[in-house]
Amino acid sequence: MKKNNRKKIAALVIMVFMLAIVAGCGGGAADNGDKAGDKTETINVGLNVELSGGVASYGTNARDGALLAIEQINAEGGVLGMQLKPIVRDCKSIADEAMSVSAALVNEKIVAQIGPLTSGNVAGSTPIMMENHIPLIAPAATAVNVTVDEKTGKTNEYIFRVCFIDPFQGTLMAQFAAENMEAKTAVIYGDNSSDYAKGLAQYFEKTFVEKGGKILATEGYVKDDRDFRATLTKIKGMNPDFIYVPGYYQEIAPLIKQARELGITAPMGGGDGWDSPDMVSVAGNEALNNTYFTNHYSSEDKDPNVVQFVEAYQAKYNKDPDGFAALGYDSVKIMVLGLEEAGEADPGKLAAALSNITDFVGITGNMSIDEQHNPVKAGVIIEFKDGKQVMNTRIQP
Repeated sequence: MKKNNRKKIAALVIMVFMLAIVAGCGGGAADNGDKAGDKTETINVGLNVELSGGVASYGTNARDGALLAIEQINAEGGVLGMQLKPIVRDCKSIADEAMSVSAALVNEKIVAQIGPLTSGNVAGSTPIMMENHIPLIAPAATAVNVTVDEKTGKTNEYIFRVCFIDPFQGTLMAQFAAENMEAKTAVIYGDNSSDYAKGLAQYFEKTFVEKGGKILATEGYVKDDRDFRATLTKIKGMNPDFIYVPGYYQEIAPLIKQARELGITAPMGGGDGWDSPDMVSVAGNEALNNTYFTNHYSSEDKDPNVVQFVEAYQAKYNKDPDGFAALGYDSVKIMVLGLEEAGEADPGKLAAALSNITDFVGITGNMSIDEQHNPVKAGVIIEFKDGKQVMNTRIQP
């Protein structure tokens, strides 16, 4: 989407919203009713997530994790003496729709918005949230500039995230390839249409070379490609020790399947965009053996908090929680900690409190929020073994 068009749409949506405010929409984030004594005792929380479209599995699982957290918090008495009221909307995996959804949620007098999941969709929401001074907590938007104004370099006051960023993912996998896999050579085969994939590739290459490795070639595909055989045949002839494939599961699963069919046995790695059940259903158990990806947590972690989360999620949804479910859960939990620190359900005070959070105990790791509103925390390497995701190792930043 062209930036000028996005700005025009953002300006129009903001103008419409401001007119609604003038017409009498005002009020605080806590919904206390229209009349004295008519107190509803709820705090509205917006969930702007991808429930349909290209990354529907990300948004659906993050929503499920967030709703589980809200259910548990309400069962324990809520926060600040009030119950959390989730307002869930589908942004359809489209940045323009994410922008429109944010505008609608603002009119619901939300205290904060959880989501969207991808960096591009968060960018669509950002102008609305910044203009209205309401915090946005991004569960999984890993692009560097999500929380920073690209023009000024200043931190966006109302934009936060609980996931690590792309440089950390690329660095983490390069470190794993060079040190744990003892790889001396690598090929990068990434999604050239994705800022996410390009960011991971950039930092993988930088770190791998710094550790004495050699990048034999950098190849690319684009979103919606499904036939990778020509490039994979070329890569096979290079005989690399490791193949780094940053991108999303829709392309990665058939790519890996075709690589194994061509006889490529080298270990392959990627980022959290691999985290989807579709990886197994499309690529198959055997093809995924000896493949690895960076992620935010492992459901096999024996930490008591993780065990309790996994058991509660399985009981509610009859499935295992992936990284996006855990990040959705953590997004709500860190918001609640911010509300408790703020002492009231005020979006501005919540943003200030979130900026100063340290030692938050999350499912995806213990974290503190830095000056650019990024979490400082560890990451994990997940390995596929016979169709199962297994935690290989945890690496500190």
